[in-house]
Amino acid sequence: MSQNSSRAVGRHFLHIPGPTPLPDRILRAMDTPIIDHRGPEFQKLAKRVFEGVKTIFKTSNPVIVYTATGTGAWEAALVNTLSPGDRVLMVETGQFATLWKRMAESIGLRPEFIPTDWRVGAEPSLIEDALRKDKTHEIKAVCVLHNETATGCLSPIAEIRKAIDAAGHPALFFVDTISSLASTDYRHDEWGVDVTVGGAQKGLMLPPGMSFNALSDKALAASKTAKLTKSFWAWDDMLNMNKIGFFPYTPATQMLQGLAVAIDMLHEEGLDNVFARHDRLAEATRRAVRAWGLEIMCRDPKYYSPTVTAVLLPDGNDADAFRNMALDNFNISYGASFGRYAGKYFRIGHLGDINEAMLLGGLAATEMALALAGIPSKKGGAQAALDYLISAASSPTRAAAA
Repeated sequence: MSQNSSRAVGRHFLHIPGPTPLPDRILRAMDTPIIDHRGPEFQKLAKRVFEGVKTIFKTSNPVIVYTATGTGAWEAALVNTLSPGDRVLMVETGQFATLWKRMAESIGLRPEFIPTDWRVGAEPSLIEDALRKDKTHEIKAVCVLHNETATGCLSPIAEIRKAIDAAGHPALFFVDTISSLASTDYRHDEWGVDVTVGGAQKGLMLPPGMSFNALSDKALAASKTAKLTKSFWAWDDMLNMNKIGFFPYTPATQMLQGLAVAIDMLHEEGLDNVFARHDRLAEATRRAVRAWGLEIMCRDPKYYSPTVTAVLLPDGNDADAFRNMALDNFNISYGASFGRYAGKYFRIGHLGDINEAMLLGGLAATEMALALAGIPSKKGGAQAALDYLISAASSPTRAAAA
């Protein structure tokens, strides 16, 4: 808050694209006595979570739960299925795709990076072309971010699966859903994904520190001959213990308590309703940005993200200075910018346990911050979002088609 204030009054407006605000119900579920992670009460909890989390990934196969951030689940996907020197095809959708590529290099893989300007998602035709050129099938995996958190671009996973099939290529298909899972439609089994990487701190409404690998039969078969070094990440140890409701090491018991409730909450709302809510809030945010006269980082509407909108500031304006000023004056946090666009944009997260009124508060604070910072912009963004949300509430079908 401003220098004249001794404390931050009221709720903090957390509009980073994760971690997201924790619902009180999940906080209460985690605020319970520790139970014996080798006892029957924990076994019951674990089995409940192992089955429940499958419904979020939409799979009938195992989902491994790690006590780690999403970065750990990235590594688990690679080391359990690949061998030193294997080629992997990746797409440069932004900062997090770049970090996954660097990880692949660091563990002895040979990534091939399809370049972009960071303002679009992964294009299926480019993936198909790259795979068709790989006549000897040296590429062992295709790795794509479903939602590039750094830029607000969503990639069409079902279409990418079709592109891989059209190329007649046997590569494994890995998808990062860290900032899309439980926020937009995702179908691990139906879309033919071999390893889906997920994280708990975004759409699943939990603190950081838990991540996932959803597996296919093909991925499990690949794990039998993979030669990359692994220990903590090894699927076989986890699967063997998970079958009886336990872990091969001490798990994050309180996170599992929260996850069980998070899964319940998502199904109580209904997954389709969760996805529609995120779509509404994303569209309201984009309308606000356009009304301000600012530019959306994602330049092609077919790639718009339902969970985060990155906003480019006019040349000569420092996005990091703007973020700091907004935090000091209006107690609101935005996501930072990265790489070649560092200091040029800020990100508005609109995912997790958030509703229309919460979003409008954040957009109104943003409009105030833009004015106070002297960023060249127009008034009326919050009103444009409000008008859209009224329309969506009064005529959901018409709003969805807008």
